[in-house]
Amino acid sequence: MYQVPPEKLAFYEENGFVQLEDVMSEKEMNELSAYLDEVMAIEGEHTQTVDKDSDYFKILNSKMNTWRDSAGMALYVLSPKLADIARQFSSSSGVRLFHDQAFWKMPGDSKPTPWHQDATYFPMNESNVLTLWLPMHDVDDVNGCLSFIPGSHKEGKLTNVDFLHPIDLLELTKENGTDLRRPVNVPLKRGSFTLHHGLTFHYAHANKSDHPRRVLTIVYMPEDATFDGKSNHELTRGSGFQDGDLIKGRLFPVLASAPNEG
Repeated sequence: MYQVPPEKLAFYEENGFVQLEDVMSEKEMNELSAYLDEVMAIEGEHTQTVDKDSDYFKILNSKMNTWRDSAGMALYVLSPKLADIARQFSSSSGVRLFHDQAFWKMPGDSKPTPWHQDATYFPMNESNVLTLWLPMHDVDDVNGCLSFIPGSHKEGKLTNVDFLHPIDLLELTKENGTDLRRPVNVPLKRGSFTLHHGLTFHYAHANKSDHPRRVLTIVYMPEDATFDGKSNHELTRGSGFQDGDLIKGRLFPVLASAPNEG
């Protein structure tokens, strides 16, 4: 398994995001990229797909839960290596899968992804979820890399942002008397990825290149995460979960747990 350097753990705790370089081999990236292209090209039975005629498509073309329609994607979404890396940054004893999501930021009439906090969209009481953001190729501010506000995960949960009609989270924090530091762009080389806390403010630049910006994200939640009792998220809608219930079951497996020191 991959052992995260202590300085990376400290950086994440302070800033709410971290960059890990050269974690994935060229062979792994070739396989994953091919699987992701395949699953994006099909009409899956289980994935949720964006309407190509919608305004949202100009921001993001996405599919959720690709692992349920592709055994190849499941190899990586359920990867023990990736999950254990996430666990090392988590404050919990283990991590469950919440969902994966493929994000294609299309070329041409591309729009940026507004500043937002991931945890505000999720149906759980806890906010210490982690998002692993893994591009299939090099990314920078030309083709849509991420930008983060260091330390913004300490602001607490604010409100979810409508990507088509966004509010300005940065202005909202100013109204609260908070002076956040300036954004940090995080370009990545193929084989590298970022992890960010569920409350960290982040943004994706528009894609000004000639090719789709292709990314796999995996969202990990604490193994003891509980249902918030009111969310209308598609993955828990009709699940029968009650307020405070452990979010568990066949769609939310524990993927990594702390080693038994006994």
